[in-house]
Amino acid sequence: VQLVESGGGLVQPGGSLTLSCVAPESMMRIRTMGWYRQAPGKYREVVATIDIGGSANAADSVQGRFTISRDNTKNMVYLQMNSLKPEDTAVYYCNQSPPLASAWGKGTQVTVSS
Repeated sequence: VQLVESGGGLVQPGGSLTLSCVAPESMMRIRTMGWYRQAPGKYREVVATIDIGGSANAADSVQGRFTISRDNTKNMVYLQMNSLKPEDTAVYYCNQSPPLASAWGKGTQVTVSS
């Protein structure tokens, strides 16, 4: 079952966006969830993760700027992104952590540019 991401767009440096992800209930009930991103010409990397209880971790590159959250009652995972930089430009995906290969969705494009 694929996850569905939304909320991306074009934003100026310093701006904010909130990404949303609809995940299967079966995954949300038992899995740590994560946001990942892939920039052009680069490998996909983990951005942030959050476990069932809400404990979150973020990559050094986004620490203090991005916040991951989840609503287990709505089967939703969110990524609040503040103080966006051009190097945050990428396609953003959500998946469980570690990721399930068959669950990758189409992602949502985030472009940070003036």
